Amino acid sequence: MKPTHCLLCFFAPATLLVTALAVASEDKKAVPAVVPLIHAHAHNDYEHQRPLFEALENGFCSVEADVFLVDGKLLVGHTRSSLRPERTLESLYLDPLRERAKANGGRIYPGGPPVFLLVDVKSKAMETCAALLKVLDGYEEMLSVARDGRFEPRAVTVVVSGNCDRPTITAPLVRRAGIDGRPGDLDSGAPTYEIPWISESWRPMFRWRGDGPIPEEEKAKLREFTAKAHKHGRLVRFWATPENAILWKELRADGVDLLNTDKLADLRAFLLEEPSRR
Repeated sequence: MKPTHCLLCFFAPATLLVTALAVASEDKKAVPAVVPLIHAHAHNDYEHQRPLFEALENGFCSVEADVFLVDGKLLVGHTRSSLRPERTLESLYLDPLRERAKANGGRIYPGGPPVFLLVDVKSKAMETCAALLKVLDGYEEMLSVARDGRFEPRAVTVVVSGNCDRPTITAPLVRRAGIDGRPGDLDSGAPTYEIPWISESWRPMFRWRGDGPIPEEEKAKLREFTAKAHKHGRLVRFWATPENAILWKELRADGVDLLNTDKLADLRAFLLEEPSRR
């Protein structure tokens, strides 16, 4: 089966970008609607005071959780020393996402696009990925799925990064997780649902930090990178990018699909400035 030409065709119909979440407050004044922002990725989302919920309140359509396999549980945190037994992938992300999907007619944002959950594996690859797939089986009603070469987008699309054991992720006949690809996958013929993203650190590839215009040779390099990914229907994300509006504007102009940030409100404000950015 040929890969889908553009993954955003599944996730970003223009008519779904603005949703009717406005409700009346006690004084009868309407609360502003939450606009789903398909280009907003919450890097290390679990480090916020209210993981997941702050990202959703800002309209983010992609959140990231680092996980370690500890005594059979997928614990969320950046380092082993930061782990807490109650902070599991299920309690922080999968359970509240499922509850929200049930309340919103099978979507995280009513009538909106699917939301990405990027699971960054920090512990042993094979064991952790196997445990992750077992956990995901308990959430089949809300997770995007690929079977018999066909992809069905649902409320949440899971992408596995970090110590990703690819044979484990691609082995099931019914797949509920894709792979966060790397530059070596740019020319891969794998289906889009198998490698929906291409991600890389910004700093090894580019010297420009958003201070003045981007050098032409770096702009050409960036556009070539995104063009190759888009040819196979894959989205592009860079981590370790400087966080400023000049750089974000250039990334979007050159085709980068997911803007990686720890500054949720700042990126939301940037994307909402112009409808075309969302």
